[in-house]
Amino acid sequence: MQIIGRKREKEELERIYNSGKPEFVAVYGRRRVGKTYLVREFFGGEFAFYLTGSKEEKESEQIQNFNFAIKKYSDKKYKTVKNWIDAFWILRAMLEDKIAEDKEKRRIVFIDEFPWLDRRNSRFLAALEHYWNDWASAKPQIVLIICGSSTSWIMKKIFKNRGGLHNRVTARISVSPFSLVEMEEFFEYKGIVMNRQQIIEAALIVGGIPYYLDYFKPAYSLPQNIDYLFFNIGAPLANEYEELYYSLFSSPGWCLQIIEALSSKSSGMTREEILNISKLPNGGRFTQYLEDLVLCGFVSHYTDFTKQKKDALYYLTDPFSIFYLRYVKNNKEKDEWFWTNYKGDGGYHAWLGLAFERLCMQHIPQIKQKLGIGGVSTRVVSWRSSKKVQEGAQIDIVIDRRDDVINLCEVKFTLHPYTVSKEVDWELQRKKNIFCEDTGTRKAIHWTMITTYGISGGYRSGIQSEVVMNDLFC
Repeated sequence: MQIIGRKREKEELERIYNSGKPEFVAVYGRRRVGKTYLVREFFGGEFAFYLTGSKEEKESEQIQNFNFAIKKYSDKKYKTVKNWIDAFWILRAMLEDKIAEDKEKRRIVFIDEFPWLDRRNSRFLAALEHYWNDWASAKPQIVLIICGSSTSWIMKKIFKNRGGLHNRVTARISVSPFSLVEMEEFFEYKGIVMNRQQIIEAALIVGGIPYYLDYFKPAYSLPQNIDYLFFNIGAPLANEYEELYYSLFSSPGWCLQIIEALSSKSSGMTREEILNISKLPNGGRFTQYLEDLVLCGFVSHYTDFTKQKKDALYYLTDPFSIFYLRYVKNNKEKDEWFWTNYKGDGGYHAWLGLAFERLCMQHIPQIKQKLGIGGVSTRVVSWRSSKKVQEGAQIDIVIDRRDDVINLCEVKFTLHPYTVSKEVDWELQRKKNIFCEDTGTRKAIHWTMITTYGISGGYRSGIQSEVVMNDLFC
């Protein structure tokens, strides 16, 4: 099958395969994002060895799966193993035999769902460490690829390892949800006809996750597809929300409380605000799970413009979770065509505005490209006015540029050009004045309007630049 998009990832895999040296590669990203598919399809399933872990299986069952995999990938008979130390010795023996047959051929060892193999007291990581350091790291034929959905585990146990695996990973490949242009390519490949506004609405619901997009039916409209995915009897994604978090985290209850606290407000929240709403106890455990949600891509963390760490803002930016909590979790209408009938309601437009803002936060490179500052060093931050000013204000996307300019971004999703009225112009000027007073910045302040179909109206002199929907498709 064809690999849609993933240009950067494919180029990196190509470089790794042709490097002529031993490679230890970590492929990571959230559940359902297509990591396994990418590796399998790129290498055409031509693995010297392939093993996948399982959250539900005991260590003895995981090792039994290893024994089965050895039998599958070798014609020779090797002894049955009962622990990971012996397992990696057998893997080494099998690969030595394969290398002896052809010393020029690359040997791909793919270990999928890697974090679930590391049970408490299993010595799995110690066995892998010895395998790599004692043998594989000196074999130019070997490409070891580990893959996992628990990004936080990979970050802490592999990338930040302070033992024998410290700095052993030679390449990191982060697999993200499809960008808008990749979604467009995917729909074209599947024969699904949508205009760009509809593609954006699909992204606001399922978040560019290939596994979810693959359920879309070409004969259905966008609202019909959403009803099929979430509201029809037997809807394939009706139970996905809890399964998603339970599959990734050892204490999913804490993570769900944090997610649901963040979903209760449309604006960003400080750590203290999350604690107050979630009712979770303050401490290291809370900090750990909040950090895990950021590392796994469900929550985004933006430093306050004033660089006060305690005032940093957290946002729920996972579109699937935003949509599920707003429309699916407590939906009591039992209407199989809920979304088709609801679309166009006032609440629908409010949700569109919030979700589109979150989507723009995830397309900063495209926004910078449109602004002509792709090569300018920037930091993307948030800002909320302090208590020292009388009137409050908040700007969720602030692009602080190295060339002494700050772009304050106002995001609006409308079904027609957004009208900049006298009132809107006054509000933009008010926010700008409060921002300058509150931060004391001496940089030039530019207002950037990010809209679906551009802006109209006679009050445009205070706006220096525009980004429209089509600019996000690049």
